[in-house]
Amino acid sequence: MILSLLDWLIIAAYFVVSFSIGIFLARRAGKSTGDFFLSGRKLPWYIAGTSMVATTFAADTPLAVTELVAQKGIAGNWLWWNFLLGGMLTVFFFARLWRRSNIMTDAEFVAIRYSGKPANFLRGLRAIYVGIFMNAIVIAWVNLAMVKILQVVFPDFVFFGKEQLQFAGFTFSAHLMAVACLMIFVAIYSSISGLWGVSFTDTFQFIMAMGGSVALAVYAVRHPDVGGIQGLRENLPEWVFKFTPEVGNASQGAGNAVGLMRMTVLAFIAYLGVQWWASWYPGSEPGGGGYVAQRMMSAKDEKHSLLATLWFQVAHFALRPWPWIIVALSALVLYPEVPMADKGATYVMVIRDLLPKGLVGLLLAAFLAAYMSTIASQTVWGTSYIINDLFRPFIKKGESEKYYVKVSRITTFVLLLIAFLITAKLELISQAWKIVLVLSGGIGLVLIFRWFWYRINAWSEISAMLAPYVIYPFLHYVLKLDITGNDFELSLILIVAWSTAVWLLVTFLTKPSDQNVLESFYTKVHPGGRGWRKIASNLPHVKGDTGYARLFLNWIFGCLLVMFSLFAIGQFIFAEYTKAILYLFIALGSGAGIIFNLNKSGWKNIS
Repeated sequence: MILSLLDWLIIAAYFVVSFSIGIFLARRAGKSTGDFFLSGRKLPWYIAGTSMVATTFAADTPLAVTELVAQKGIAGNWLWWNFLLGGMLTVFFFARLWRRSNIMTDAEFVAIRYSGKPANFLRGLRAIYVGIFMNAIVIAWVNLAMVKILQVVFPDFVFFGKEQLQFAGFTFSAHLMAVACLMIFVAIYSSISGLWGVSFTDTFQFIMAMGGSVALAVYAVRHPDVGGIQGLRENLPEWVFKFTPEVGNASQGAGNAVGLMRMTVLAFIAYLGVQWWASWYPGSEPGGGGYVAQRMMSAKDEKHSLLATLWFQVAHFALRPWPWIIVALSALVLYPEVPMADKGATYVMVIRDLLPKGLVGLLLAAFLAAYMSTIASQTVWGTSYIINDLFRPFIKKGESEKYYVKVSRITTFVLLLIAFLITAKLELISQAWKIVLVLSGGIGLVLIFRWFWYRINAWSEISAMLAPYVIYPFLHYVLKLDITGNDFELSLILIVAWSTAVWLLVTFLTKPSDQNVLESFYTKVHPGGRGWRKIASNLPHVKGDTGYARLFLNWIFGCLLVMFSLFAIGQFIFAEYTKAILYLFIALGSGAGIIFNLNKSGWKNIS
């Protein structure tokens, strides 16, 4: 594929703007680690929320959606739409608590909530396990997706005249070396500007990525071989357009292009009844966490924290999917001969084959924006764990803020180097997300209850983290379950049941955290509720939160708002106007219910 001069100018302009934002905000980020990692806690809700959305919009996301639609129709997206239920819990139950906690990372939470050596051990463990190991895996996944994109767009690309390079037992393809150059660029602007630069660059990159996605969808569906929405209807089976899964006993095939989404009862229970609250997954942690918690804690105040997270859910689940889905459906018509295993690449083929000069550059810049926003956010987030929860408390105490900012900038490059080396060794990680979900099964309830039940302690969380690794060998080697394949749902349910039993037993066999720590936490966060009555009785001057019935109603309204907004947009696209208007009214009514409840609960007085 040969890019025109206009395409290259658009891509170059994107790099210039992204780097300029980082340079412009560099001074703000260099004042302290609070400025570097949390933007001085001054982000408005629309910037913080958009940054969350941009981080979850990785280069692999449109490709993954294309694969889901190819395999199981539009309803296949319920494999990630189910996370909305947990996301709305974060909006109304946890966003204000995270902002109120006044900490720098979610790993630091254990330092104010738990006590003793177990708390120190847990904090260091989370810093290493999540900040380094899991974070590097996520970055490697995104890197491989970008490599795949470059392979489709530039199949004959060489790096300084070579198709691959070898060094110290590692083999680096030319496309991977190109990704390495992108990583260096991201490391430079993110290490200079910290979360200030990352958040504002994310906003710019999200607008670019969404604009490019919409443009691609329009070109794809209007292609003569597709014939518009009506052409899609004529060329694809009707069940492909269903928004909700059909629950049955098995999947039924439908030719080479697609396979009917007939979700088993067990899968339905696993995805909609268990997964969203039971497992830890980046960006969808029960109770909030990771880079989502980082953005909530960086917001101006509690109100901005809640609004940022609500905007994230709306944009993430309701606004983003449809351009990708339309391209995926068009690709089924345009490339029916492509094997199922390679369906994700057809999204890039549409860019390569359909777009005119200029728009190709725009879409490639959009992919770069999606890739770089994710890498930048993951890097700053992971570095915050390493510095705030490992280096400063346990390795090098008592240094100046400028010293820790300097080390943070160096750590940014080190973390990306680790991720790059992992990328070079990985070949197939398409099932990595299932491994993460299964091996974190059961910890979700601990992450939720630790806010609302004083009895949860550090041992509860440690046991919930380690329990899946105890039972995993039994399931894999004795019961012979294919955990990343056909037995994923059964494995998830079994591990969640086991882990829940383990951490509950450990909780009741061990003592609660120190009384002074619990009282200090309650005074600072004052979550209220029955789970804190024993502690609250010693603190009559502290007013705990109330109105949980209204929060629960808001959770329901929030889920209805987003889901029916998603369905309304889809029905408008497919010219089902009666259904679209009905769904829109349900969404608007749900939004009105949220506003009414917030006002009744003292929303105007929140600061």
